Amino acid sequence: MTKICDTILDAIGHTPMVRINRITKDVITATVLAKIETFNPGNSNKDRMALKMIEDAERSGALKPGGTIVEGTSGNTGMGLAIAAVIKGYRCIFTTTDKQSKEKVDALKAFGAEVIVCPTNVDPEDPRSYYSVSSRLEHEVPGAWKANQYDNLSNSAAHYEQTGPEIWEQTDGRITDLVVGVGTGGTASGAGRFLKEKNPGIRVWGIDTYGSVFKKYKETGIFDKNEIYPYITEGIGEDFLPKNVDFDVIDHFEKVTDRDAAIMTRRIAREEGIFAGNSAGSAMAGLLQLRDRFSENDVVVVIFHDHGSRYLGKMFNDEWMRAKGFLEKAGMTAATLVASGLSGELCSIEATEPIDAAVRLMREHDFSQISITHDRRLVGSLNETHLYEALLRDPEVVKRPVHEIMQPAFPFVDISTNVDQLATMITPANPAVLVRDFKTDKTFIITRTDVIRLLC
Repeated sequence: MTKICDTILDAIGHTPMVRINRITKDVITATVLAKIETFNPGNSNKDRMALKMIEDAERSGALKPGGTIVEGTSGNTGMGLAIAAVIKGYRCIFTTTDKQSKEKVDALKAFGAEVIVCPTNVDPEDPRSYYSVSSRLEHEVPGAWKANQYDNLSNSAAHYEQTGPEIWEQTDGRITDLVVGVGTGGTASGAGRFLKEKNPGIRVWGIDTYGSVFKKYKETGIFDKNEIYPYITEGIGEDFLPKNVDFDVIDHFEKVTDRDAAIMTRRIAREEGIFAGNSAGSAMAGLLQLRDRFSENDVVVVIFHDHGSRYLGKMFNDEWMRAKGFLEKAGMTAATLVASGLSGELCSIEATEPIDAAVRLMREHDFSQISITHDRRLVGSLNETHLYEALLRDPEVVKRPVHEIMQPAFPFVDISTNVDQLATMITPANPAVLVRDFKTDKTFIITRTDVIRLLC
């Protein structure tokens, strides 16, 4: 007999496991299964931990009847919290970043949540960051409780209690490997801990992205701010270390490029008929990169975190994909510029340095623009046109720190991006593009002059 749920919250969990066929055919001999978390009411695995965090807060008295739930979210956790808030009678105020898709923000508003969009390319400690704004609201709003998905261990506990046991049961205990994108770390750490308790030989593969700190920290124990720079991939990677990331549970981190993640996200829909989100694309791309680690006797479970509908304006939009240089196109690429020596390796200056130091650097190297960093993290840019205008307004500005007149950071593209696409991205307002070569771990700057030299 079909169970009737008293509320939508009773429908959370028990999501299906589906065999992956075409993408892994002739590439991976192991059995590959996808845990389709889009079947949760909010279309993501975040429903599990959102409800767990709320109920634990209710039991502890941290969240009282009629209170307000505050959280910094990329969208999916907010959705889970918002759904639970509707049923339980709470108000929701969420902060998110301007990197997130419009669909995610609109979905949160559909459930009555208030959403504040904050800048992406600032440190977590910056008062403008979505972490800091949510923390401020927690203290300013009467009766507010911040879920704090990154450090609230109810997050990983939810996956220990639910996701891990479901995977174990669905595979009849045959699972050998868990592949999962790591953002807050709750799924990988919680489900991974449960599975390892059942079988210590199970391997947990964490999927990371370039621009995130997880992989290097796992391998060296060093938190390296040089690893941090803007990236497009949503839902995984971080520029700090959440308490829910258990590095003892996660055996290995595999980095996946924005481009490979985006292309794989589309492949999952077109080849497997599964409409999954960007983190699923990252996880599957990471799985293929790790293909030599698996044998025909292995049973690999990949977590598909959320639904493709939240990325219709991005990964599933051809125009957006072309604008980012992700769609295949014949002809010369950024790699051609780098190989020919026409583009130079990135040179930058700290945001706290005086403007006259930036002027000297640009003069010494004959640069028309440079990147600006804060603690070695790319946060902005400076070009000669903008600098000239600032000097005309006030010659004494040269004594001020660079960050006072800097402009937004130059966009990042993969080294495989077509030159035609690069040309459209370089505009008067955006005079340069940063090219990342992930194999050599180097970043190059390409300007309009570089492209002209190549084409002429």
